[in-house]
Amino acid sequence: MLCDGQTAPEFELPNQNGDPVSLSDFRGQRVVLYFYPRANTDGCTTEACGFRDNWAAFEDRDVAVIGISDDSVEDLKEFEQDHDLPVTLLSDERGEVATLYDSYGEKQMFGNTFDGVFRNTYVIDETGEIERSYEGVDPDGHADEILDNLE
Repeated sequence: MLCDGQTAPEFELPNQNGDPVSLSDFRGQRVVLYFYPRANTDGCTTEACGFRDNWAAFEDRDVAVIGISDDSVEDLKEFEQDHDLPVTLLSDERGEVATLYDSYGEKQMFGNTFDGVFRNTYVIDETGEIERSYEGVDPDGHADEILDNLE
């Protein structure tokens, strides 16, 4: 994991609409940058819907929420529409940005080994520094946990 106080690595990725989004687009605003393994799976849907259900609280605090996975833009658009998600979803199909954030690598599931995205989250302050990091988060209640820590 990257350490609190480090400068968050800059990136540009396409969002669920195919438009380029950079971390620097949010300078002057706090950002919750969360990495998740796969759109429309149980845990990832629970996590994303937690942000959706707490959206007003994030807006009240002027906090942007960005989710990154290695899903395609098309899959992210479907995920957004299926669950009425207000968050920015970014496609990192090769895992390059997730790698910069120590959130991509070898995983094992059902006896198979593969590369994939780890469920990690970073809160980035208005100047682009990592304020807080969460490793291997539980998707259930994660948005609430972040809001509690933003106080």
